[in-house]
Amino acid sequence: MIFQWLKTLMPRSLYGRAALILLLPVITLQLVISVAFIQRHFNEVTRQMTQSVLIDLTYLLDQVSAAPDRATANAVAQSLGTALGLSVDLAPADLPQGDSHVFYDLTGSVVISTLRDNLDTLQAVNLNDQRRVEMWVRLPQGVIALGFDRSRVSATNPHQLLVLMLVLGVLMSLIAYSFLRNQLRPIKRLAHAADAFGKGRNVPYQLAGATEVRAAGAAFLDMRARIERQTQSRTMMLSGVSHDLRTPLTRLRLGLSLIDEADAAPLLRDVDDMQHLLDAFLDFARGDAEDALEPVDPVALVDQIVADAVRMGQAALVVESPPPGPIIPLRPMAIRRAVENLIGNALRYGARADVSLTISDRMIRISVEDDGPGIPADRRDEAMRPFTRLDPARNQNLGSGVGLGLAIVADIARAHGGVLRLGESARLGGLKADLVLAR
Repeated sequence: MIFQWLKTLMPRSLYGRAALILLLPVITLQLVISVAFIQRHFNEVTRQMTQSVLIDLTYLLDQVSAAPDRATANAVAQSLGTALGLSVDLAPADLPQGDSHVFYDLTGSVVISTLRDNLDTLQAVNLNDQRRVEMWVRLPQGVIALGFDRSRVSATNPHQLLVLMLVLGVLMSLIAYSFLRNQLRPIKRLAHAADAFGKGRNVPYQLAGATEVRAAGAAFLDMRARIERQTQSRTMMLSGVSHDLRTPLTRLRLGLSLIDEADAAPLLRDVDDMQHLLDAFLDFARGDAEDALEPVDPVALVDQIVADAVRMGQAALVVESPPPGPIIPLRPMAIRRAVENLIGNALRYGARADVSLTISDRMIRISVEDDGPGIPADRRDEAMRPFTRLDPARNQNLGSGVGLGLAIVADIARAHGGVLRLGESARLGGLKADLVLAR
């Protein structure tokens, strides 16, 4: 329980945790040294200085006590007080009821306890004025008031050590933090490069920092290069396959055009289905490899996609989007392909599609809702896998496909550092697909 509570108080950022690791030992060390030094060294010094003053006090009190009468005692007290640097009053006006000192007087209690341990007839000690020590002692001639400089029993300016420790601690912490910041900067650059690559952006990154950071950076660069080569190889392979297959499909289409139209119709539908499947394979393999990041207004982009869909006969569309928004780096062709797939699926399995756009400081969300049968909650993750067809959930007989539509959209979302979320539309009752893109 305690560890969980402490964990919630820990800083979240790397800089914050590094600063805590740096400052916590420094502060703890200063506190321990300060307490130990004040409680032991200053207290012991104060006790020794007070005992040395007690020698003068004891001598004066003994001489005054031995005087035969009050007048002689007063004369002896004044004479010895002047010689010993003590103020003496054999007839004080008032007598305090007890000892007193201010709460922040670190050595006041040591002075009072040392005086009381050595003077049995001590009546009261007043240390409210930190520059003076005033004390009252009962003698046979009456109460005598004594006073002397506080510097005779306490070390002067003990706070100077604390100030010196504090200043040096802050200075050394700043110096150490500057060095620590230089060590953390390569880690932050590596995290930025990895985050940008997760959003489909290649940020220049050079190896720097300690050996371990360089090793992590080199591993990241190797991983990024392997992923890029794999993506390019997949795209080139399927592009080649697509090119090679388009030629025989074209020949088949030409050959079928020469035979009777009634006999060729079923075969032409098969050729069209093969062409459609080939295009789907190519879209899935290509992803956004052929699409570079461009400054795009997402509002204008979505409006254009919807307008194109309406012009193609998909009129059952309702667009909800904010006014023209900020210019954001996106891959417009990939976003167009993803939104068109979502709109096509919505209108294939339902009679209405609602498209909405939300822009925040951290993400862009394009939502497409329909009034179709939807997808069961326990099969939504499966629906986004490649080559998956959910016959019970969506009526696949309404159109040909190989189960790549949602997989293509999910792949494009991941390339932008986002995600595709499937849920239930509260307004239309069908499927709600949220294409979330990181900014």
